[in-house]
Amino acid sequence: MTNHWVFLVIIVNSPMTKNKVPSTKYQVQTTMTILLLLFLFIYSVGNSQGLPDTEIFLANLTIEEGDVTIGKPMNITNREGYDNQPSFSPDGRSIYFTSIRDTIQADTYRHDIEEDSTVRVTSTEESEYSPTVMFDERFFSVVRVEKDSTQRLWKFNLDGTNPELVLKGIKPVGYHCWLDSFWVALFVLGEPNLLLLTDIRNEKPVTIANNIGRSLHVVPGENAMSYVAKENDSTWLIRTFNFDLKRTATIAQTLQGSEDFVWLPNRTLLMAKGSTIYKFNPESDATWVEIADVSGDGITSITRLAVNREATRLAIVGIKEKKE
Repeated sequence: MTNHWVFLVIIVNSPMTKNKVPSTKYQVQTTMTILLLLFLFIYSVGNSQGLPDTEIFLANLTIEEGDVTIGKPMNITNREGYDNQPSFSPDGRSIYFTSIRDTIQADTYRHDIEEDSTVRVTSTEESEYSPTVMFDERFFSVVRVEKDSTQRLWKFNLDGTNPELVLKGIKPVGYHCWLDSFWVALFVLGEPNLLLLTDIRNEKPVTIANNIGRSLHVVPGENAMSYVAKENDSTWLIRTFNFDLKRTATIAQTLQGSEDFVWLPNRTLLMAKGSTIYKFNPESDATWVEIADVSGDGITSITRLAVNREATRLAIVGIKEKKE
């Protein structure tokens, strides 16, 4: 999620009259105004250029007797600019993602995997992040940065029409994960960041944890969700919260400095650090096991992962190697 800066050009009426020399006070005021505008301009441009130049890659995924194999990643965005936060449609045929293209606003795009084609889904004056198809498969939800910078959970029709506010009072929302048709887990920004659960029908949030990371997922085969608990700067733990038992459990320590992970149906975790992808199965692995190095495919840094429901495809967000 990024903030965009806007600066106003202030027109100063000159106290000068014809053929008169401007006063020293006016000269100082004018110089300060010019310097201020120049600073804001440089900061604004620098901020927009500071967005990560990320690409989304798609790879085949194979699971055999606990072994996980990742095929050659193919770049499905292949352009300069911000492409991020992929999520698969329930049928696995499409990937919804966030992209910033011809404006400074973030919009939702959809990539058809079989057709290898991408279409723009939303084109709004606001920014939308983290598009996720909802359980009823008639809408997708987003974190929307509204015109006054309020960040709340919204939903759209699958064709990008009819935006509708989902949660009015809970803000600022950073990330979200649907648990079923009505319950949603929310990463709410603050000091500290909070993990909230709420039923969208009554909007009565329950706080589960604080100092959490952005990666929120349903745990396969269990009535539970998972998140990263940031104990301190160096100790980050993947934890689960069981809804039946109302109890948390620690699954593993994350790779150093990494906070994004995904689950496979066999309860294996995938995580990345740099250009290397690792797996960890709590029942069979003592530590994280390297399964793929994608540096040879031109990916220098992996920032996010997403897997389809059948666990046959893996979306990888990374920074493409610059050719000199």
